[in-house]
Amino acid sequence: MQRGEELYSGKAKSVYLTDSDDSLILLFRNDTSAFDGEKIEKLDRKGMVNNKFNAFIMQHLEEQGIATHFLQTLSDTEALVRRLDMFPIECVVRNVATGSICKRLGVEDGIDLALPTFEFFLKNDELHDPMINEFHIRSFGWADEEAVEVMKERTFKVNQILSKLFADAGMILVDFKLEFGRQGDEIYLGDEFTPDGCRIWDADTREKLDKDRFRKGMGGVVEAYEQVAERLGITI
Repeated sequence: MQRGEELYSGKAKSVYLTDSDDSLILLFRNDTSAFDGEKIEKLDRKGMVNNKFNAFIMQHLEEQGIATHFLQTLSDTEALVRRLDMFPIECVVRNVATGSICKRLGVEDGIDLALPTFEFFLKNDELHDPMINEFHIRSFGWADEEAVEVMKERTFKVNQILSKLFADAGMILVDFKLEFGRQGDEIYLGDEFTPDGCRIWDADTREKLDKDRFRKGMGGVVEAYEQVAERLGITI
């Protein structure tokens, strides 16, 4: 598949056109950012690790009945994906209270939630991705009612599938964000699923194995990603 001109460059990935109108190429870069781009570094091997991690997770979800945009790995840092019209919405599930929800609600960090908690956020860096609800989404036309229900249902299903996957490998899937889009009449899981967009803790020690290591200046970011991958059986 021939890589064409760059369509979009985000914080850690670049998106390229292909010779097909229905597909795109995702390039996972070594760039790492936090706090809406205020902290940026390049971390060796990160693009390669995230590309292979994402491919494994997307293929696992496909096997469990979740339609994703992932088609195939093209190289160590590139993946071929379906071209989607993305909803400007992040779907977040939390299994443990940590991060922004603790600041917003004044709850103790690290509390295991009685039930997974679902939240919508608007994808807008300038506004720092504000929290929204279903009425906002429908009122401003960001997605229709059917799409909202599909996104919620699939996000909870992904949580069930991946929580078990991580638990079986001795880890806790603390929280994560998903993004969805359409191709024709179909809705697919888009973007990525990597330690950049979720929180993963060791089940026994609760050691952080995700991008919080970068946010908090703990070091060993890529090494933690590789440890998670190894536990899941991903060949890096």
